[in-house]
Amino acid sequence: MSEIFTLETIVTLVAILALLIIGGFFSVSETALTAASRSRIHARAKEGSKGASIVAKLLESRERLIGALLLGNNLVNIMASALMTGLMLSMFGDIGVMIATGIMTALILIFAEVLPKTYAITRPDEASITVARPVSFAVLLFAPIVSAIQVLVNGILRLFGVKSDVGSWTMADEIRGAVNLHTHEGRVDKSERDQILGVLNIGDLIVEEVMIHRKNLVMIDADLEPEKIVKQVLDSGHSRLPLWRGEKDNVIGILHAKDLLGALSKTGGEMNGLNIDKLLREPWFVPETTSVLTQLRMFQKRRAHFALVVDEYGALMGVVTLEDIIEEIVGDIQDEYDDEIEGVKPGNDGSVIVAGDVPVRDLNRDRDWDLPDDDAVTIAGLIIHESQTIPDVGQVFAFYGHRFEIMAKQKNQITSVKVRQVGERG
Repeated sequence: MSEIFTLETIVTLVAILALLIIGGFFSVSETALTAASRSRIHARAKEGSKGASIVAKLLESRERLIGALLLGNNLVNIMASALMTGLMLSMFGDIGVMIATGIMTALILIFAEVLPKTYAITRPDEASITVARPVSFAVLLFAPIVSAIQVLVNGILRLFGVKSDVGSWTMADEIRGAVNLHTHEGRVDKSERDQILGVLNIGDLIVEEVMIHRKNLVMIDADLEPEKIVKQVLDSGHSRLPLWRGEKDNVIGILHAKDLLGALSKTGGEMNGLNIDKLLREPWFVPETTSVLTQLRMFQKRRAHFALVVDEYGALMGVVTLEDIIEEIVGDIQDEYDDEIEGVKPGNDGSVIVAGDVPVRDLNRDRDWDLPDDDAVTIAGLIIHESQTIPDVGQVFAFYGHRFEIMAKQKNQITSVKVRQVGERG
């Protein structure tokens, strides 16, 4: 027995144990630092936690961090296995290789992988802060080797036409993924998800995608008698209306209902004494390609709620309001003058009857669908874009997992479509 447990054997076993502990440390660090919440770590760093500050700095370069941890983990595990193999060979001869393989597989799997990683995944933030200082030292120590390995790996990937950069994956994408996952798991309501995604997606929109199209605008001929103009203003239910003269593209001003009521108050309700032209506010024209975020800032800067949208030729395309932009975040806002019908009517067979001018985004939000809106704003535009034709009533198309049946047209305009997901009955 004393011949087996010599001083050299004991030293070797102690070295193997130490290497297993170091390997467990690298495993804990890898799991904790990759699973730690960057937002919570950032919050704790702002509160003054030095460990959280170190973690935040380490996470800024994940590739270098993971490279250093993997290098350290593999280095100690291989070294421990080599020592165990040498020890078993000296004790049992050639069969010692098999014995060493079995022992080290069990020891590394349990004590250097599963156990530390299980611990780390249960409390990643606390574990990452605990290991932050020694890990930062390891990253610094292994930096030259990790850099050389990264250059080699990137070169090999390029030989196969694979780009190693991850710049296309943004924090917004990460948030979208997390929100959708939590919605699927029932932790986030659909309305909350829509609002969060609305904030994230609004930066990708332009005014053309949120405006009210000119065919849906209430516009008033400025040459009408004052009482007729007043009647049209009252019948419209809107507070701001464009007035035109000669042709509808020639908007001469915006009539605000408050200005009109104030003028009527001064004349004692006498409409014939109104000078409508003096009540008009100067129209504000914006290009259809203006970013929605830019337009929102312009609304704030000018303290305005209403702008006319024109195309590159100066032709009137529609109107964008502050409410239109806010609705992209919080969903539809209805007041006592809005219609209850929003152009989406559920059918008895699981389908929906959709007005052709309903925006694809609004339909997606209402039905929790994922129809693309990159090439078309409205549902009618999507059908025309995909079919490459102006369809007739009764024609049926199937794309993006949905079935579209043309229900009604007005000249070349699709006015009603029956839509249902493929696989539903009806």
